[in-house]
Amino acid sequence: MIPEDRLHQITSRFEYLEAQMAEGSGDIAAIGKEYSDLRPVVDQITEWKQVRADIAEAEAMLDDPEMRELAQEELPALKARLPEVEHALQLALLPKDKADARPAMLEIRPGTGGEEAALFAGDLLRMYQRYSEARGWRFEIIEEQATELGGIKEVVAHITGDNVFARLKFESGVHRVQRVPETESGGRIHTSAATVAVLPEAEDVDIQINANDLRIDTMRSSGAGGQHVNTTDSAVRITHIPSGIVVTSSEKSQHRNREIAMQVLRTRLFDMERQKVDAERSANRKSQVGSGDRSERIRTYNFPQGRLTDHRIGLTLYKLDAVMAGDLDEIIDALTADAQATLLAEMGA
Repeated sequence: MIPEDRLHQITSRFEYLEAQMAEGSGDIAAIGKEYSDLRPVVDQITEWKQVRADIAEAEAMLDDPEMRELAQEELPALKARLPEVEHALQLALLPKDKADARPAMLEIRPGTGGEEAALFAGDLLRMYQRYSEARGWRFEIIEEQATELGGIKEVVAHITGDNVFARLKFESGVHRVQRVPETESGGRIHTSAATVAVLPEAEDVDIQINANDLRIDTMRSSGAGGQHVNTTDSAVRITHIPSGIVVTSSEKSQHRNREIAMQVLRTRLFDMERQKVDAERSANRKSQVGSGDRSERIRTYNFPQGRLTDHRIGLTLYKLDAVMAGDLDEIIDALTADAQATLLAEMGA
């Protein structure tokens, strides 16, 4: 059921914002953002109203002998189109996650499986890098600890672009891999895992941090070697005492490291607040997708069979090479559709 009173409120607000922009009054940046956010919803409302009006007009034409044949031709297509337009409008009316349009912090760490888990963590990093490149996003690694064999002990990346968090937010969880490790001489298939966390980037207004709650240490950078390593005490470690969160950054500039570490800290604290709110909201329900449980095994990558399985929605694809090369859209679209269906069901749509 489409709530027509809500549609009227949305279109009235849109027309008001349009008038404000034409006059050039008020906070133009804020008005412009709200206007652009409402535009696709209003377009869907307009299309829905137009299809309904076309159906009513065609049905009225049935009483006109001269127009009856034309109406009988048009009505089946119009009536078949109405459910599609209604569904698109219902999706447009779903409550939006305000963080969807934000940049994101991507954190990847090896889980069980030793060096093979670290190598898989590196594979996941490259997968997300390639996906970001395909979407035209900027992918910046801001903290990385590598193993001697080329794996990843820990990596934190900053991703900016259009709707980054909306596209990547369902990637958080445990990713399991089944394959014969490069370090395995007997050809046996091993199972290991890596954890992925995708956090919406926090803005200054989201989290206020008391300077008295911080302990800031400087230390020497460490790495695989090179002329710039261990030459200056430029690395920064910030400990947020109330939460116990520890963030490090080891670029060459100490000033830049402080900025990066504070941004990561704000983002992690913001994520903690979001997780708390989500837990309270979902106390009486358990959404299969996006539950926020970072310990949940969400996906298995089976290399011998070229198979990927997302356990939350039962999706299985036999295109693992393409996925590891960054072709994630089919998975992400399916997860998004499942989350939307869950929301529609909860709203009784």
